[in-house]
Amino acid sequence: MMWSAARALAVRDLRLLWRRRGDALQPALFALLVLVLFALALGSDREMLARVAPAALWVSVLLSGLLALDTLFRGDAEDGSLEQWLLAPVPLAWLVLVRVATHWATTALPLVLAMPLLAELMALPRGHWGVLFASLALGTPLLALLGAVVAALTVGMRRSGILVALLALPLYVPVLVFGAGAVTAAARGFDPVGGLLLLAAGLVAALVLAPLAAAAAIRIALS
Repeated sequence: MMWSAARALAVRDLRLLWRRRGDALQPALFALLVLVLFALALGSDREMLARVAPAALWVSVLLSGLLALDTLFRGDAEDGSLEQWLLAPVPLAWLVLVRVATHWATTALPLVLAMPLLAELMALPRGHWGVLFASLALGTPLLALLGAVVAALTVGMRRSGILVALLALPLYVPVLVFGAGAVTAAARGFDPVGGLLLLAAGLVAALVLAPLAAAAAIRIALS
C-alpha cells in the first residue's frame, strides 16, 4: 500500500511538472545566472574565481532551492489534495517524504548533475570536483527536507514567499557552511571528511525527523 501510494504520487507530480516545463527550469536557470554574475564580477582572474568557487556554487544551489520552496505544498493546498493526503490509508509523513524526494529529483538533482559544467565555469580545479559532488549529494537532500518543514509551516498563509525565506535561511546556513567548507578545506590541502560526515549525520537525522515535523505542521495548518 505504501509503495503503491508513493508511485501514484510520484507519477502525478511528474505529469504536472511536464505540463509546466518552463517553471521547472527556473531553479536551474537561476543558479546559472547567479554563477554567471559571479564570473562577470570577478573578471578573468581564474585564481580569484577558483578561490570563491565553493562558496559561489553552494550559494547558487541554496538560492535556487529557496526559489522553488514555496511551491512544495502550495498547489496541493489550493486544489484540496492535502485534505486527501490526510484521508489516505498511509502515513502522512510517508507522502511528505515522497513529495520531497520528487521535488529534490526535479529541482536539485539536475544542478548536481550539471555541477562539472558549473565548476568549470568557476575555474574550480578538477581535483576538487569529487568533494564538491559529494557535498552537494549530501547537502541538497538535507536542504530539501529542512525546506519541507518550513513550507509545511507556512502552507496555510497567503503570499508567504518572504516569510519562507526568512524561516529557511537560519536552517540552511549550517548546511552551507559545512558544504562549502568541505570543498574549501580540500582546496587548501586539508581533510574534508569532517564536513562531509556532519552533512551525512544531518541528512540521516532529517530523513527521520523532517517528514514527521512537516506532517504535523500540515495537520495544524489544515485543522
